[in-house]
Amino acid sequence: MTTEFKPLVADISSKLREFAKEIPDTYNGFQATALATHADGALSKKNKELMAMAIAISARCNGCLGFHAKACVKLGVSRAEFLEMLQVAVYMGGGPSLMTAAEALLAFEEFGGEKAA
Repeated sequence: MTTEFKPLVADISSKLREFAKEIPDTYNGFQATALATHADGALSKKNKELMAMAIAISARCNGCLGFHAKACVKLGVSRAEFLEMLQVAVYMGGGPSLMTAAEALLAFEEFGGEKAA
């Protein structure tokens, strides 16, 4: 696996700033949806991020892996919580999700998430 997630997130963030200027209605609409979705409600922000990561795994979206790994670390997701989410993602997505789950764990660790003992 050769993806480095910090530079990937930085590169995508740069392009998203361009989108904010060049296609503001689309960008701002997406941002409004994201903010509304991630607010605490019946589910916590942490649980919602774990769900988003599981979906990113099933969609095999490396950019999504990076952004959601970074958010999981920021929200204090433990390695145990992250690994249980990976179990669900692999169960639901089979072999391709197993490969992407390994990439998700790399991203989690790269952003400062707990590493294996």
